[in-house]
Amino acid sequence: MAESDRIQAHMQVLDQRGNHVGTVDRVDEAGEIRLARSDSPDGLHHYIPLDWVEAVDEAVRLNRVSSSVLRDRD
Repeated sequence: MAESDRIQAHMQVLDQRGNHVGTVDRVDEAGEIRLARSDSPDGLHHYIPLDWVEAVDEAVRLNRVSSSVLRDRD
């Protein structure tokens, strides 16, 4: 995905409804966005596959709702 080049640390990650999901820590070599654990309710890093990214502008916008983001990774 070409938009992955536009994803930067500290960008906000939003679900498809505009709800805050987390904050980008970095994009790893496996092609996933690592969310900052300081912005996580459980204090852990969470990972989001790049194919869940719908768009990148001032934020990273996902093609899923927030309630399914962590559940789908289990």
